Amino acid sequence: MTDGILINPQSEPGDPRLPSNGFFNILPSQARQADQWLSQLGGKPKFLFNSHLRLLTEKDSPNPFFVAGPAVGAPMAVMTLEKLIALGATKVIVYGWCGSLHPELKTGDILLPTTALSEEGTSSHYPGHGQDLGSSPKLREKLVNLLYREGWTPREGRIWTTDAPYRETRDKVNRYTAQGILAVDMEFSAITTVARFRNIELAAVMLVSDELWRTTWQPGYKNKNFIRKDKTLISLLLEHNPILFKNE
Repeated sequence: MTDGILINPQSEPGDPRLPSNGFFNILPSQARQADQWLSQLGGKPKFLFNSHLRLLTEKDSPNPFFVAGPAVGAPMAVMTLEKLIALGATKVIVYGWCGSLHPELKTGDILLPTTALSEEGTSSHYPGHGQDLGSSPKLREKLVNLLYREGWTPREGRIWTTDAPYRETRDKVNRYTAQGILAVDMEFSAITTVARFRNIELAAVMLVSDELWRTTWQPGYKNKNFIRKDKTLISLLLEHNPILFKNE
């Protein structure tokens, strides 16, 4: 699996051993909220290159888990995820935002991406790239059940992952919408490729932050209602970690 590779992710002297379960928050505001939340439960901060890491150990809780992030963009998200896996992560829920390509998906809606069309440059360096890789069905099912039970209405579907948000075009939006793709992000295809390569479970929850299907781009991430939903959703996921990470 590592033949010819010069640098392999590994645990270094002084690195913590992680609980197997954890949350990986893509954006700084999300990572900050999760870090503060776990800090209040006694979670310990640990060093993580270019990101943040806090963990609740078995000594602290019957449900140990970690929170990590931010890591925006496929290269940084993959570097962070690789390190988390090297430290012991085997089941990861990723939380981030996405842009809607479809009129039925509005700002503030929730998408649980299934598979991805990759237009980022990181996953192509891993075996298995180009396959229709996606999130863990079991972990995604737990997320669906939790969200419905709590009064949310998530959508599931295919996503487009890009490295270049300032190069998204009307032609691409129309073409990918016609192919059944619901949204666009910057990390999903890369992190699911790594998850499959490293044989871990990974699923993502994404809040729609903007709409690209309209005549002009409609950002919604500064809207007060969106900000409230974002914070509420992060808290919901963290509070229900025992259900989401329960072994069955």
